[in-house]
Amino acid sequence: MADILQSLDWSPLLISLKTGVVATIVSFFLGIFAADRVVHAGPKVKAVADGILTLPMVLPPTVAGFFLLLIFSRRRPFGIFLFDTFGITVVQTWAGCILAATVIAFPLMYRNARAAFEQLDINLIYAGRTLGMSDVKIFWKIVVPNAGPGIISGTILTFARALGEYGATSMLAGNIPGKTSTISQKIAMVIQDGDYMTAGFWVIIIMLIAFGIIVAMNVVAGKNLKNIHRW
Repeated sequence: MADILQSLDWSPLLISLKTGVVATIVSFFLGIFAADRVVHAGPKVKAVADGILTLPMVLPPTVAGFFLLLIFSRRRPFGIFLFDTFGITVVQTWAGCILAATVIAFPLMYRNARAAFEQLDINLIYAGRTLGMSDVKIFWKIVVPNAGPGIISGTILTFARALGEYGATSMLAGNIPGKTSTISQKIAMVIQDGDYMTAGFWVIIIMLIAFGIIVAMNVVAGKNLKNIHRW
């Protein structure tokens, strides 16, 4: 084990953490915005929009990665446009890692935020309007804080999902050591090489992170339920 630690390339952990953080930040704002729009939409629009926004959560990640590859490949119109106009390349880059992780993890943020918004007491919003608060101020000062536990839970789950994403990332970003090789991809690669010792080490690392995330979820849930009488 000591020899493994000395020779270990820690870049997969760093890439995974950076990808998870950036994807979570993007999903946080997009998820809250989308949840707020869907909650206030009509029944038909809500049904269609909810289906589209939730789709990446139920599709196999490789399917989502396939669609992303079709869209952002430099052989496709949009990918060509991004490169020729802005010099942006998504395929086989860290940007691809972020995009793939965001697409796969986003539904968790969206679903949790939407559920939290739907359970909000509407009287709080009416009270804010009575006090002359703008809709933007009501949203950030009343809606988001009162939906806090659900939003925090969604943020934690989103980070966990982004951190461990594999299927879509491998298709869109590839597995380039030191550049796009995340922990999940590293595990798959070393297992193919028969290096079960290194794979086991990375499995332990990801399990410890996952356990910490579960504990954080339980802490959030415990704070949310602390005033509920136990029987």
